[in-house]
Formats: sequence, C-alpha cells, structure tokens
Amino acid sequence: MRAFVRSWRAAKQRGVVLPATEDPDYESLEHLLRHLLRAARGYVTWIHEVLGRPDPDIPLAPELETVVAEADAYLEKLLEAWRTRLVDLPGEIVDAPTAYLSRWNAPYTIDAMLEHAVVHPMRHRLQLDELVRAMG
Repeated sequence: MRAFVRSWRAAKQRGVVLPATEDPDYESLEHLLRHLLRAARGYVTWIHEVLGRPDPDIPLAPELETVVAEADAYLEKLLEAWRTRLVDLPGEIVDAPTAYLSRWNAPYTIDAMLEHAVVHPMRHRLQLDELVRAMG
C-alpha cells in the first residue's frame, strides 16, 4: 500500500489522467486512491465477517473530498489494523479449503483473499507507473 501511495502521488504530481471507463473507481486519481483505501479495510472486515469474528473496528476510509489530505494518516491506521486484527488467525483457518463469497460475488478462501489484498495495490501501482512512463 505504501508503494501504491508513492506511485499515486507521482501520478498526481505529473497530472496523470486515468483512461476513460465506466468504472466509478477510475473516475479520477482521487477516486482510485479512495478505492484502494476502502478495499484494504474491506479485506480485513470481510475476513472477520465470514469467520464470525467481532467487527475489527477500523474507521471508514476518508471521503472523496478529504482523501488526499487524510490518506497518509488513514493508511497508518489501516496498516496497524492489518498487523493487529489478523495476527491470531490460526494456520488451519488460513489454509482451509473453505471458500466464502466475496463482496463482488466470487468465491475466495481466506488465503486467496489475503493474496488478493497484497496483489490489488500492486496491480494499481503498476498501472499508474505505466501511465507516468507513457507521459515521457
């Protein structure tokens, strides 16, 4: 996530405009930043939900109007939540073959969702880096 935010800031500084799409998360760089912050929170809350664990009590992502100003502080809260809210997951739960329906209606095991949580910001970081490179 920190690498994504660095790439996001570089893209913002260079004036990158995201390609046109009907996906509301790509409406602007600010929408994309909020999407990633919301998703990072969502992976932890989803794992707690499907395992019947208590709400992990992670604040909601900043609103679009304040996401740029609040991104760094919110990211630190998220990373702390990742370090503390999932630390006690037993290996047999993480490695279990049981799949749960994701919020986008795809089946995921806990292990697969954790991998998705790592790859998702990497994917968007690479997209932004490519857009910056294309600008010359």
